[in-house]
Order: sequence, then structure tokens, then C-alpha cells
Amino acid sequence: MSASPILQTFALGDQWPTIDPFLFCVHHLDHYPASDGQMGPAASLEGRQIGSDFSSRDGWSMYHGTHVPGFPSHPHRGFETLTYVRRGLVDHSDSLGAAARYGRGDAQWLTAGRGIVHSEMFPLLDLPEGNTLELFQIWVNLAASDKMADPHFSMFWADDIPKVETVDDQGRAATVTVVAGSVGDATAPAPPPSSWASRDDSDVAVWHVVLDPGASVDLAPANHFDTRRVAYLFEGGHVMFDGHRLDRYSGAVIDCSRACRVEAGEDAVELLVLQGRPIGEPVASYGPFVMNNRAEIQQAFDDYQATGFGGWPWPSSDPVHGADPARFARQVD
Repeated sequence: MSASPILQTFALGDQWPTIDPFLFCVHHLDHYPASDGQMGPAASLEGRQIGSDFSSRDGWSMYHGTHVPGFPSHPHRGFETLTYVRRGLVDHSDSLGAAARYGRGDAQWLTAGRGIVHSEMFPLLDLPEGNTLELFQIWVNLAASDKMADPHFSMFWADDIPKVETVDDQGRAATVTVVAGSVGDATAPAPPPSSWASRDDSDVAVWHVVLDPGASVDLAPANHFDTRRVAYLFEGGHVMFDGHRLDRYSGAVIDCSRACRVEAGEDAVELLVLQGRPIGEPVASYGPFVMNNRAEIQQAFDDYQATGFGGWPWPSSDPVHGADPARFARQVD
């Protein structure tokens, strides 16, 4: 057996460990009950710490929402959020006046740059049935030269996000959704212009891998010697990397200097794979701000207090966009 491509392993908790250029990765899976007709849950909120509910009680959380689950208005500076929504809907509103409703396979890439305030609410639109929400949110760092770039957001609709699908001679299917980067000839939509991922040599990729029991997929070597790759096994049983086992609810840093075969065990599996070359600059972070030193963090707080990063043009801190389930994006122009 060849040397293991698994360089390091770790357990998956509420927040998944990341490596440069990634700062943060979280997987939200909430099985919300039926809607109350006002886009909130038709269930008692008694016993929850409303305004800060991460309890997963009964299989779901309100987060910072008070009636509609989600994250009311909050600021960011110095990095990007990439949100990939597999099930359910997210309502985006921001301090620039932009808005969107997206989900069901869509992704949003938001460059905070010099500063933006946004809200991310999870409207529950299904009255008689449940409202499952599943999403990944990934924070991608910005290089020092781009931390004060103009804010920008891009919508990647599900139909525009490529999927590489293969079926072996035993009928076992493997699917790789290319949220960022490329797999073979399949290339994701272009990231925002100031993103680290927009640089030709960044080697940034985000792949969602789904394997039937016993199915496999081959991951090609990275394009650069210093690229790093992390795989998160968040669903199903175990998986083998070139014959070396990774158990469920675990993550691993994978040697990407060579090709690697990923094979599911006796159960279907799902993995999220993050890849990129490191930015390699100092990181100073505090809450919603990620800069290069403490003085810049203090400046971010001072600027936000003075300007509100453009103010908040919405009538509430937690706007939602009506009962029509149609997805849309409205840019500031």
C-alpha cells in the first residue's frame, strides 16, 4: 500500500478547522417545522435563548433571529463569505441596498472589503410541511492589498454551478459539485474581482462530493506545490483515501501533490473539500473583522461606529422578502 495521503485528522465540531486562505467553515442543518404563516416556525420558542439560540433543540436553532430564524444585520470587514445552500432559502439584505433570495443549490460570494453590513435570514415558506435548511458558510481571507476593496456580491445560481457526474460499471454514482475552482473541464463561475480566488495562481477550489456505497472519484494533483487541501466527511460512513480510512464526522488535511482516489465504504458519503494556496500574511481577527494587525481591527471598530459602513436602508434589522418562493438577486444598480 502506498504512503497515506492523509497528513492530519481532526473531529468535526460546530465549527470546522480550516487552514489559510480559509478562516472559518460551518455546516448548518436545521429541520425546521411548518411555517406559522409569518415565515417563522409554527412551534413554541419557550426554553430557547431567543436572540442567541444555537441549541439545535428539536433539530433546529433560531440563531440570532427572534421570529424568523437567521442572522439579522451585522458588519464585516477584511474577508469574504461564500455561502452554498443545498436545501431551503436564505434572504440576503445589505447596507448597499442589494437584496437576494437564494437556495436550493445556489451559492453567494460576498466580498466585505472595506466594510458592509448584511443580514442572512431563513424564511420558512412551507405551511403544511417541514422546512429543512442546509448550508455551508465558508470565510475566505483577503490579501492585505484587497482588504479595503469595494464591497461586492455575486450570485451563482444552481443551474450555473457545474456538476461532474460519473457512473461506474456496477452502476455506482459519484457527483462532484464545483462551487469554486475546477474539476477537469468543469469550471465554477468566476469569483468576485478582489477575491483571493480570482488570482490565477491561488488554486482555490470548493467541491461537494457525493458517493454511492463503494463509488469512487479521483482527485487530481493541485497546480502548485504549496497548495493545501482539506476534506470534511460530514455525512455517511467511512471513506478511503488511496486505501487509507477516514471515519465519519472527521476531517483531514490531504496531500495534494499527487492524484488521490476517494472511495466510499459500505454507506453513501458526502464530503466538502476546500483547497487553496495560502496567503501567508499575518491575521488579526475580532468577531466580524479580519485584518492584518490589532491597529487595523481597532480602526475597523472606529469606522463602523462613525459610518455604519453606509448605514442600514431596511425598515428592520431582519428583513425578509415576502411569501413568493422565487429566487432573485437585486444589485445596487
